[in-house]
Amino acid sequence: MPNRQALILGASRGLGLVLARELTRRGWRVIATMRQDAAELRASADASNGRLTVESLEMTSPGQLAALRERLAGRRLDLLFVNAAIDRGDLPIGEVPTGMFTEVMITNALSPLRALETLRDLVAPGGTVAVMSSEQGSVSRNTEPGYELYKASKAALNQLMRSYATRHADDGQTKLLIDPGHNRTRLGGPGAPLTAQESIPAVADVLEAQAGAPGLRFLDRHGEIVPW
Repeated sequence: MPNRQALILGASRGLGLVLARELTRRGWRVIATMRQDAAELRASADASNGRLTVESLEMTSPGQLAALRERLAGRRLDLLFVNAAIDRGDLPIGEVPTGMFTEVMITNALSPLRALETLRDLVAPGGTVAVMSSEQGSVSRNTEPGYELYKASKAALNQLMRSYATRHADDGQTKLLIDPGHNRTRLGGPGAPLTAQESIPAVADVLEAQAGAPGLRFLDRHGEIVPW
């Protein structure tokens, strides 16, 4: 499929940056957003012969989401991918300050769904809307202690995505939650077993293979179902 076009929210570094590069390498035209100026993303765009372009976006701002929607009016996306998450450490939930709880939930759960609602009409029928989730959001697999707030935020994200899929069941768009595995990023930490260069090509394979599939799926980087 020539001239496939993707919009990736949150591509200044880590998994989002590698995904932008990987899709560009595969021949996609990619629009990638950054919250602050990102030299690596800018350099990748400069070297892409126009296939990768950059937009500024603070995804937690409804006003900036609406402004991005206006700037992209008339575009038809084959993929809208939301990659944004923060982690504020390994505190038991009883020790989490209210402000920290609110910040993580807004960034990891509320804002991705606001982004989908704001931008979904740019996605063509048969296109894909996808959000980077995590196995950490699986309730049934939550059998080890730790990172309670992050886990809760990803579980909330997954639940909100199910509500989104229910409301928009007839729009003809593929809907995906993606677990990329535990990667050595700023979020995943230096001890993680995977690099983004190892996991993201597999994620891109899943995105391409699932294009056109109906309904919502929660999948890992191998295309296997992650239990809710």
